[in-house]
Amino acid sequence: MTDLSNLKNELNAEQYEAVMTTEGAILIIAGAGSGKTRVITFRIANMLNKGIPQSQILALTFTNKAAREMEERIKELTGKKLPMLTISTFHAFGVRILRQEIGALGWRDNFSIYDETDRNSLIKETGRELRYSQEAMDIYKIGVLFSDIKTGRKSWNHENAMYKELFEGYQEGLKLFNAVDFDDLITLPIKIFKEHPDILEKYKSRFKYIMVDEFQDTSHQQYEMMHLLAGKNVAVVGDDDQSIYSWRGADYQNIVNFEKDFPDVKEIRLEQNYRSTGTILAAANGVIKHNTNRKDKELWSGNGEGKPIEIFMPQNETDEADFVIESIRGIALTEKRKYSDFCVLMRANTQSRALEEALLSENIPYTMSGGTSFFQRKEIKDVISYLRVIANHDDDVNLLRIINTPRRGIGRAAIEKLNEVAKAGSCSLWDAIQSIITASEMSSTDLFGESENTSDFTDEQFESIKEFSELIEKGKNMLGGHGFSKKARAFMDEVRYNDYLIAENQKSEKAARFKMMNIESLMQSMERYENNPDNENPSLYTYLNRITLLSRDEMDDEEASGKVNLMTIHASKGLEFPVVFIVGAEEGLIPHGRAVDEGGDKAVEEERRLFYVAITRARDKLLISSCRERRHLQSVVESKPSRFLDEIPTNLVEYHEPKKELTPEETAEILAAMMKKKFSKPIVPGF
Repeated sequence: MTDLSNLKNELNAEQYEAVMTTEGAILIIAGAGSGKTRVITFRIANMLNKGIPQSQILALTFTNKAAREMEERIKELTGKKLPMLTISTFHAFGVRILRQEIGALGWRDNFSIYDETDRNSLIKETGRELRYSQEAMDIYKIGVLFSDIKTGRKSWNHENAMYKELFEGYQEGLKLFNAVDFDDLITLPIKIFKEHPDILEKYKSRFKYIMVDEFQDTSHQQYEMMHLLAGKNVAVVGDDDQSIYSWRGADYQNIVNFEKDFPDVKEIRLEQNYRSTGTILAAANGVIKHNTNRKDKELWSGNGEGKPIEIFMPQNETDEADFVIESIRGIALTEKRKYSDFCVLMRANTQSRALEEALLSENIPYTMSGGTSFFQRKEIKDVISYLRVIANHDDDVNLLRIINTPRRGIGRAAIEKLNEVAKAGSCSLWDAIQSIITASEMSSTDLFGESENTSDFTDEQFESIKEFSELIEKGKNMLGGHGFSKKARAFMDEVRYNDYLIAENQKSEKAARFKMMNIESLMQSMERYENNPDNENPSLYTYLNRITLLSRDEMDDEEASGKVNLMTIHASKGLEFPVVFIVGAEEGLIPHGRAVDEGGDKAVEEERRLFYVAITRARDKLLISSCRERRHLQSVVESKPSRFLDEIPTNLVEYHEPKKELTPEETAEILAAMMKKKFSKPIVPGF
């Protein structure tokens, strides 16, 4: 517990002002490495110390990891458990509202949250029902379009109008299956607030103090949610120079909107950087000042000037990987650094191949951010689909995933017949199954038209469908009381899923064992969740919502310890490392060619902000490489150094020429000199 009465000794003057100003609207412009999280946590601790009830404070951020760290730090500062304090991501907060209020829009409160895979399955199924041609069904592009329409980034026009019917069918499908997608977690709470002022007033009267972290990353919808909820006491913290997510709806212009919507706003700038050396900050300042549409600020450091920024010009990506390996080995040896002190940043994932091959061949351990998420593995998706169907029988996407996994005789023909019954009855597949079973038990044809009669199903199909229904019904005991993880284990034993894995992986016992271990990890995570005293309502529903909201920042940090970090610049936001490499600093990569072609000067400014973020990840040492040529598809193309390299002040940079192959004449000269040196030594008696 920290003595909060002596904050002046803990903070610099600007940080202290931000922490002590608890009333009114405040805009805190926090440069990279300026102690932003420290300010937020001390500010909330100070508010609690002043007697503001914890239930009146809402802090919103962007990653589960950031929310968790803030909560832990505030508990340490105050020495209190703080069960009523709300520190949450925007999307998790949206789930909390929907869990309480979604009935106002006609959903039931045990709704499912569809991830991208589930969303794409529903789009595909809806397109099939509406008889869209296979050529028209580019699922990825359609998914992006639907997200853009929902979040207001795009409107319907003559170019995309052909997908309007599909969009409406997709929306109807979500409601029919009692499901929402990721965008709905923001847009539906806004809809509730606008259509039901009494519900909005309930939340406004509760949350009287609102804080938003990484404000430059908020989308129009997230800003609107905050604006609807905010009274007079609202603080936002951000840095327009680190706005790098426009492709997912972020708009740093929200800083301008905030100043318009809260005209009495107080602005506080945090410019002292506690992370990097003076040289690294001067380089970052030199680059970012070329952007025109920004708040002017100059980061400075008390950490000393540090070493020059080293720029290498290798011939190609193979030489680039060799340069990275040699540098890591050399720096690790001379400066006694661990592998986890190193981070290699790239603009695109496609750059990783040569680096990964080199690290593997040299036996240097590494971790690559952005691999297959644990929760996207097939065996984990299968188990979770069972749990989702138990929690929400009307979830067609997940029901289709597991109705014949493991195989139980409900193949494509049976599923098509079930779909016909569901379509005729305008109901979910689960309701169709129950209708078929009921009709059979009543020996009645009154419930169906001729084509939907139970006689359409073979005896084997009908028995399999009935057994599946009984299996899911049996799993409902997980929904009430304690110990849902234990019940889930027993249920998956009954499903005989491990037997299925063994049968499916007969050629590789190792693969089957690996998949079983993954399932065991899932079961252990369920146990930890329900045994965590900080979880107010550890039920199967809340667990399923939590894992849908998990992002890669939830991965166990221990997994990365002792390993070189490879990641995209986007994935590095908020992180810092003693030694950073920026590879591929070339035109076409950064700034990215496609982004510049599509977005012009605006895109160049965002790419420059991305480069600025990359530079400011480094604490002590920054090395940048720009290849002279790079393989593109089947050919080798000449590369030009990134325009951003010229924006780094030359006095901060040390250029290294690439190693050139020696000519036969040069080799002969060097050998001759070595031989001459060897035989010119005086002969020592006795040797």
